[in-house]
Amino acid sequence: MKFSATSLLLLTLTTGAAAFSAVAPKSAAPSTDGAPSLDPIDKTLQGIDSDDSVFEPTSGNGAPLTRNNKDEVWVSQRARPRRNRKSPAIRGMVRENIVTPANFIYPLFIHDEDFNQPIVSMPGCERHSLDSMLAEVQESFKLGVRTFVLFPKVPDELKTNLGVEAYNPEGIVPRAIRMIKAAVPDAVVVTDVALDPYSDQGHDGVVEDGKILNDVTINQLCKQVVCQARAGADIVAPSDMMDGRVKAIRDALDSEGFTDVSILSYTAKYASAYYGPFRDALDSHPGFGDKKTYQQDPANGREALIEATLDAAEGADMLMVKPGMPYLDVIRRLKDHSDLPIAAYHVSGEYAMIKAACEKGWLNERDVVLETLTCFKRAGADIILTYYAKQAAQWIKEDGLYDM
Repeated sequence: MKFSATSLLLLTLTTGAAAFSAVAPKSAAPSTDGAPSLDPIDKTLQGIDSDDSVFEPTSGNGAPLTRNNKDEVWVSQRARPRRNRKSPAIRGMVRENIVTPANFIYPLFIHDEDFNQPIVSMPGCERHSLDSMLAEVQESFKLGVRTFVLFPKVPDELKTNLGVEAYNPEGIVPRAIRMIKAAVPDAVVVTDVALDPYSDQGHDGVVEDGKILNDVTINQLCKQVVCQARAGADIVAPSDMMDGRVKAIRDALDSEGFTDVSILSYTAKYASAYYGPFRDALDSHPGFGDKKTYQQDPANGREALIEATLDAAEGADMLMVKPGMPYLDVIRRLKDHSDLPIAAYHVSGEYAMIKAACEKGWLNERDVVLETLTCFKRAGADIILTYYAKQAAQWIKEDGLYDM
């Protein structure tokens, strides 16, 4: 009898499937917890191997396993860490670190336009109009996010080397602060303190002959923080990395009666390649060179402790590490070194990488974001600046981990 190629293929597939079904274990319908319901295992595991040459773990000298009173295979070990992982209730009971929306600071990009501008390199983020910013604050506040930091996109015609627009009382940041405090009085407003959004040089300080002037820059920053405090800022966050700026800012605030305004210092801000999308958002790429003469070298960890000691002595209330995930070791060092609260900035490049992988279907966005935020907490961060603040708050609420 002759068979066509198609008939032979069908015969092969049919007999192969039959053979597989004869040897494959049969399983019942899935159990209620999602795991398949299989036939019980005979834990003696006797008679399962017909080949005598197969290693038997329960016999011979130095056998790795023995047998219990029921003749079942047994690892003689009293300490079994898996006992504390055996159910969601027990895992929840012994969980060491829990992230809540109260831990978040939500960065918001703003501009003086009547429309929102999507940020291509940061999918899901945009430059908000002030009305949109206020709506975003109100929606996030209802989800438990209480703290917001503002980053302005300043028109080029307002940028100067001295960054004088940074302390214009009618500038975009003071107006945004007043709007938020009027509509949501219990919201905590944080302001960025640096000149780069206002600089025609794209640097965090005043430039002369290619050099960033430390003390001249601090003079301008003191004007900026007083302007922000007068508008109602609760926390000022110097991100410039000039030497001595925390003391000068503390003295400037105190001398004007703003003793309750806190300082969240960018203590360990590294000259990182992870900031690109943020600079797209503010159109504030350096006009020349890089920022390595004032931001920290990514190769250095102990140097962060020098900055932390100085910032604490100068009057900082909180210390920040930026970026976040690549610098978990630095977060841990600062946590062990200082009694002040530690903040971690989950920066734009980290956000963009997660977004890109999730858009490709390579990662589950919800799971990887919540894991990432938990990693910050585990490393020692009390505060997390993240562009995922609103979305993460929603996920946490849906999971029942946090309820208003």
